[in-house]
Amino acid sequence: MAEVQLDSSFDAEMGTDDPIDVDGDGAGAIENGAEEIDGDALEEVDVEQRVSFFDYLQSPIVELLIGAGEHQTLLTAHQQLLMRSPYFADICLRFGETSTRRRIDLIDYDIDPVGCLLEFLYTGEYFPRKVDEGRLEDDPSVPAVDDSGEQLLKHARVYTLADKLGLDELKTLAHSKIHRINSNAKGEIAYARFVYANTPREDTTIRKPVAAFWAHRSHVLRHEAEEEFRKMCLEFPQFGFDVLSLVLDAKEKAREKEHPGERSSRKRPRHSQV
Repeated sequence: MAEVQLDSSFDAEMGTDDPIDVDGDGAGAIENGAEEIDGDALEEVDVEQRVSFFDYLQSPIVELLIGAGEHQTLLTAHQQLLMRSPYFADICLRFGETSTRRRIDLIDYDIDPVGCLLEFLYTGEYFPRKVDEGRLEDDPSVPAVDDSGEQLLKHARVYTLADKLGLDELKTLAHSKIHRINSNAKGEIAYARFVYANTPREDTTIRKPVAAFWAHRSHVLRHEAEEEFRKMCLEFPQFGFDVLSLVLDAKEKAREKEHPGERSSRKRPRHSQV
């Protein structure tokens, strides 16, 4: 069986127009400029074969053990779909052709982000879907304004899971949904705390917008959630530093705009030594 590399789209049966192709053995090719063609001399070359979604459903079933303790849940998925993730692919290749039970433990993750992951692998999206550039589809189970941060955290958890699994497309999708959530200051603090606790310092893709949000709106948001903001700065000094750096950068740019050419730096007075 050829090794299949999935892309983000599925065939027409799944609601998209783009088929999934895989390299395989096909017909021979004719050399350019040949006057006579000998059918027996045609060389076999690789051609693209269309693999239907049904073919992926024929791949082995893999168990996913989610969470720990009494909240532990067992889900299943088709192996070829899971192998879209480099993390899962590495594990699945160790099972071997004769493995009777295939299981992957995800005890450090909750059921919700894993469910979103599986929905994405099977359909290319996850609920709530994007309906336009600025809005997600309605979810009657959550309030219109995210005052707890749970809606923001939903997509942040999908983002961090996708990062671990090497699914960049899912990371991008989750991040785009974060910016479509209507939330208040307390919700944003809960989201900021999760981001700074669960992402590396160099991940500016998700961290920089968090710091920029608070830097540009700090004069309003700080008073709405002053105590939470103070705790956040003490708990994650990097957050406070990132916010302060953006505030100072903005002030420096404003000063340069008002007084072009003026040096903004000041030298400290030197004390003479006797």
